[in-house]
Amino acid sequence: MEGRGGSSGGGRRITVSPRPCSGRRVVAKKRTRGGVGGTDGFLNSVKKLQRREISSKRTRGFSMSDAQERFRNIRLQEEYDTHDPKGRPSVVLPFLRKRSKIIEIVAARDIVFALAQNGVCAETNERICFLNITPDEVIRSLFYNKNNDSLITVSVYASDSYSSLKCRSTRIEYIRRVQSDAGFALFESESLKWPGFVEFDDVNGKVLTYSAQDSIYKVFDLKNYTMLYSISDKNVQEIKISPGIMLLIFAKSSSHVPLKILSIEDGTVLKSFNHLLHRNKKVDFIEQFNEKLLVKQENENLQILDVRTFEITEVSRSEFMTPSAFIFLYENQLFLTFRNRTVAVWNFRGELVTSFEDHLLWHPDCNTNNIYITSDQDLIISYCKADSDDSLSEGNAGSINVSNILTGKCLAKIKASNSSPIVNQCSCGDDCSGSCRNTRKQKHDTKTRSTVAEALEDITALFYDEERNEIYTGNSHGLVHVWSN
Repeated sequence: MEGRGGSSGGGRRITVSPRPCSGRRVVAKKRTRGGVGGTDGFLNSVKKLQRREISSKRTRGFSMSDAQERFRNIRLQEEYDTHDPKGRPSVVLPFLRKRSKIIEIVAARDIVFALAQNGVCAETNERICFLNITPDEVIRSLFYNKNNDSLITVSVYASDSYSSLKCRSTRIEYIRRVQSDAGFALFESESLKWPGFVEFDDVNGKVLTYSAQDSIYKVFDLKNYTMLYSISDKNVQEIKISPGIMLLIFAKSSSHVPLKILSIEDGTVLKSFNHLLHRNKKVDFIEQFNEKLLVKQENENLQILDVRTFEITEVSRSEFMTPSAFIFLYENQLFLTFRNRTVAVWNFRGELVTSFEDHLLWHPDCNTNNIYITSDQDLIISYCKADSDDSLSEGNAGSINVSNILTGKCLAKIKASNSSPIVNQCSCGDDCSGSCRNTRKQKHDTKTRSTVAEALEDITALFYDEERNEIYTGNSHGLVHVWSN
């Protein structure tokens, strides 16, 4: 985890260094060679997951049989190429002209936004549109604010050596009218230089910013961006967000770590306490989930502390090994762990609830950009390793697996041997090879250009639109594919 890491429950943190950690934190960091700064997979994408996948619904959307039926006939339908030099506004940064992998996909109503690693963002609806506002802008992350139906872009600029984050809000209706420059800047008073960050908390409807220049955290209302309160304490090492509360983690001593729990609404201190630590042992993680605190030190048992009663449940280090990422399921009072391409479900008694069958993740680094959890928290959709007996999936082709979270059963799978592309002829009659800008109904590509096997190769981003029952995937070539019935 870089700098001041991500939240455990309510925010999406973005740094200049988002799946759902219920949101996304973006942190400021200088651009690395060949691109716009590395993405901290755990910090960035896990927070994105919780932002989009944790909901307050009390009913399940569909049963296991309904889910199987819903995904039974999903096939490759459309392809969009986000690398379109002819349609892109003139740019002055050479690396923006090169093909780049898709790192993030966000759907807002009937518009799909795809963000490439080089910072170019394309919108696919009636046409391919590029959302860069200025020639030297590099978009680092996207956030759909459902509170006011707007898209927030978080960008860095060549003019200040990509060292500061700048946020902008643009209403979806303006984007639909191709007026992406009609938005307005956010948090202009804040200095978001490294290791500063901005975190969007969709669960609580808040925004958390950190200005490293003066060591001040500020909380804003996500509906109207009004500042609510600030926290000024140089000893705060980390802030974790959960529904209704924030956990402040202070600089640890040799024997304990000071902690405070605050109300997310007004910053009132609800509880202050010290948690005892094993001396001279590295802290692997401290995570907050409602009234439960998860603490794990190197080569020690997992401790689950109830902050109301201070009762501690321990889980043997041989049973619970430090995962690379967490996703908390608020509706089910469970949490997912990711380790060595596998996913497991645990409860807060420290018991393993589910091990997934046939769900070996493709990416070994737990790239949660390739994972989607439905809002009812009953299904997980992931980019996985294909079957060893799938002869069409040799090389880089994987599969898209849909599994039940509570049972671990694989309900559906999209793979090269059980799907076929739909051929859509272009109305213009030309072999436009994907560059034509007709409406979505006219979107064609002589035969979507890619075969199903090719579309399942090296998927780098995945998103499921629950209302439209469509899966969107992006790959390392900057192509976006639509899978639907």
